[in-house]
Amino acid sequence: MKVIVTGASGRMGKMLVKAVDAFEGAELVGGTERPSSPLLGADAGNIASIGALGISLVDNLSQCEAADVLIDFTAPSACLNHAQFVAEHGMSMVIGTTGFEAVEMDELKEILADSPVVIAANYSVGVNLALSLIQQAAQVLGSDYDAEIYEAHHKHKVDAPSGTALAMGRALADGRDVSLDDVAVYSREGLTGARGAGRIGFSVVRGGNIIGDHKAAFIGDEERIEINHFAQDRMVFSKGAVRAANWLLEQPAGWYDMQDVLGLHAHEA
Repeated sequence: MKVIVTGASGRMGKMLVKAVDAFEGAELVGGTERPSSPLLGADAGNIASIGALGISLVDNLSQCEAADVLIDFTAPSACLNHAQFVAEHGMSMVIGTTGFEAVEMDELKEILADSPVVIAANYSVGVNLALSLIQQAAQVLGSDYDAEIYEAHHKHKVDAPSGTALAMGRALADGRDVSLDDVAVYSREGLTGARGAGRIGFSVVRGGNIIGDHKAAFIGDEERIEINHFAQDRMVFSKGAVRAANWLLEQPAGWYDMQDVLGLHAHEA
């Protein structure tokens, strides 16, 4: 499996380079960075602290060797450009980028309509298991239990709530057979009144170097059920993304998520 990693000198990019190098049967054949990066020309392996791989960081995908799959954890506007390259070259794409506006997501789906794609808010195996558990809990507990989603990330994260928190909210809403757009509460300030029945509340923390904490709480009058996930190392996301890339090689064109990769959809209640 030949892989290109975009944003290869970034926080996640370096982890992805490590994960590709460690995955049996995978080979990094390209790494990109933004045109203004002072790291252009540097060896991707050296940047990732695993030793030289003979892959210099470039600012244009056309400078990379032909690949089977592109892994993108960048930003929405950059991801759209990378998707165009993927579509034009008959590649597969693994997308971990979050923060897309609705119009951007529509454009992304149009560009990649004929490509095999895995897109997920979180590539951790544990998080995706938690999503299944949250949906199951929501089905069993119903709206008699107040539902809240909590998430915390490092101070450099630019979008909120996190993509994973929103995925938890969607799993919870799906379990209740409602639309998250209809029941989500993203902020509370001032005289808000009593909590609305069936609402799903979100709370966000940004600070320090927190990798990612997420919690779904179901709060009843007599008990509280919480489903938690704490990321201790970003490598967990990178390993999952490379696993998804390998799985994608055997799939026809279509849009998949990490639940498909792990076979969890078949176990949903």
